[in-house]
Order: sequence, then structure tokens, then C-alpha cells
Amino acid sequence: MISQAKLPIDQEKAEAFVGQMLDTLNKAALTLMTSIGHRAGLFDAMSEMPPATGEQIAEKAGLNERYVREWLGAMVTGRIVEYDAERRAYSLPPEHAAFLTRAAVPNNLAATTQFIPLLGAVEDAIVESFRWGGGVPYSAYPRFHEVMAEESSQTVLSGLIDAILPLVPDAIADLQRGIAVMDIGCGRGRALNLLARAFPESRFTGYDFSREAIAEARVEAQREGLSNARFEVKDAAQLNEKGAYQLITAFDAIHDQAHPRSVLKAVADALSPDGVFLMQDIRASSHLDKNMDHPLGPFTYTISCLHCMTVSLALGGEGLGAAWGEEQAVELLSEAGFSEVAVRQLSHDIINNYYIARKRS
Repeated sequence: MISQAKLPIDQEKAEAFVGQMLDTLNKAALTLMTSIGHRAGLFDAMSEMPPATGEQIAEKAGLNERYVREWLGAMVTGRIVEYDAERRAYSLPPEHAAFLTRAAVPNNLAATTQFIPLLGAVEDAIVESFRWGGGVPYSAYPRFHEVMAEESSQTVLSGLIDAILPLVPDAIADLQRGIAVMDIGCGRGRALNLLARAFPESRFTGYDFSREAIAEARVEAQREGLSNARFEVKDAAQLNEKGAYQLITAFDAIHDQAHPRSVLKAVADALSPDGVFLMQDIRASSHLDKNMDHPLGPFTYTISCLHCMTVSLALGGEGLGAAWGEEQAVELLSEAGFSEVAVRQLSHDIINNYYIARKRS
């Protein structure tokens, strides 16, 4: 066999790859700094300011000037912030602010960059899993539910009533009349509490096995006086509620489950005969070659490896991963007892598919 080192090298291809890797390093660094800018409120502050000095920006944001100055260096060289050298003034173009500020929801990409440092924090544990198998537990991700709640506010909350629910025929009318609704993997319960406020005649139940997330959901429900919403710590694979719900939802939750087949079967059993399961999950193909032009291909596989897949494996689970894909999703829904599965997409959400599933009669 000829060793890799002795193979002839296409110099043009090699130089192009070096450029690609340098670009990757710079963009990875910018991702970290964009996350910091989001968390520190710098993009929000700059979006409200005319061109300003680093000192003025730091004062507006209530931050340390030296750190802000270095952050601005990354933002300027990364072509995110513009710089007037004569005036020593920095500005955030409105075209950029439209995708980097909290006011930009549902288009705030800065919020999504938080996943990269969050995942990087478990790199050592992930490398050990590469060597020995197993996985990294949910407890290793202290900010996960916080970041997911913010991301959910963009993909779910911003369009839940006006765009997502209308995907299910008659859902709005049924909720107004009064039905029983369950949300699997409800996290901090923002989606369910929003529905409970909007549809007081319906009854809402949220399940998640994170005690921290359920505690947050209960606090919000109590603060809002939502007597029609309840939250419990529960493994979705152990529902054991026969025909109790007319609508069950799962927002970006099924692929993380340790035993997704058991969860989907439990969901089917918990639905009434005319009930509907509305599942939001990552938009991708189950076949790698069909994801080559995916706009978030590397991001999807990375977040899967460093979170979605590994938390499932940590529980001795199947480890589906975020890129389990539409084909496998439809297959598992059918296997669970859903005979009618429609797959829909929404213009405001480039990340997810929406599956509307009904049981066999």
C-alpha cells in the first residue's frame, strides 16, 4: 500500500484547503465573540447608537472598556462592525443589526451562536466518549435550557399561534373550544404557557425530566396565574396515559430521547382516536450525501455529536442524533402507529420540519 505521505499533492488544491481552514479558524473565533456580544448586550447597545468610540459603547452597555475594545477589534476585522479610523468611531450597520439583536427575533442569529461555546465546554468529556463510548449527561450542560429557551423563542414562540398551529387543521378552533394538550420535552414551558394564556378553555400538561426546567415552567405559570397549565418531571417513555389528549406536541425534543421509539409509541397511545401529534424536529435527510448542500450541515452534525447524540447515549439510549433525518422520522412515526404523516416547512424557520401525524383508526 502507498502511504498517504507519499501520494502526489495537487498544490493548487492544497493551497485552497489552507485558505479554507484559515477562514474556518477566523469564523470559529467570530462565533465565540458574537456569542459574547449577544450575552453582554453589545449588539443591542450599538444598534441604538450613532457611530461611537469604544469608551462610549462600553459606557452605554455598562461594561469594561478594555474588554469592549478587544471585542470590537474582532468585530471590525471580521467585518461585522464598521470602523471610522479618523474619528475612532465604531458602528453596527442596520443590515447587520437585523440579524444580531434581541429586537430582531425571530432572526437573531447571535442567540444561536451561544451553542458553540456551550458545546465547547464539554469537549474533554466528548473526547473521552470517543475513546471509551458512553456519553455526556445533561448535567454537564449548565446553560443548555437557558439557551434552548431563547432559541425556542425564535423558532417556536414567534410563530406558534399564527404559523405553526395552523398547520394542523381545526387546531385553533379545537383549542378555543377546549381540549387536553400535552407537550413532550417541554423544557422551561414557554410554549405551553403561551398556549395556556391564549386558550383558557383548554388544559395543558408539560413533561420533561429536567427538574430545573420544570421548576422554571411552574414559576412562570404561577406568575401568570395559569390554572390550566401543569408541569411534571417525567420520562416521556413512561407516559402510560391512554387516549387522554387531543393534541400532543414535541418541539425539537424527540431526537434527544434515550428511547425515541418508546416515546413515540407512548405518544400514540396517549392520543385520543381523533388526536394529532405535532412534532417539530431538525430539517435534514437521513442520508449524508443528501445533506451536502444543507445550509447548516456542519452545525447540525456538530451540535448532534456534542449534545443530542451523546446525552441519549449517556442514558444507555439509541443516540439518534439531530441529523436522524426526515426519512427515519417518518419511519419511526409509522412504526409507532401513525398511519398519516404530513411533513411541512415554514418560511421563518430554516432549521426544522413540522410533522403532523395521526394514528391508524
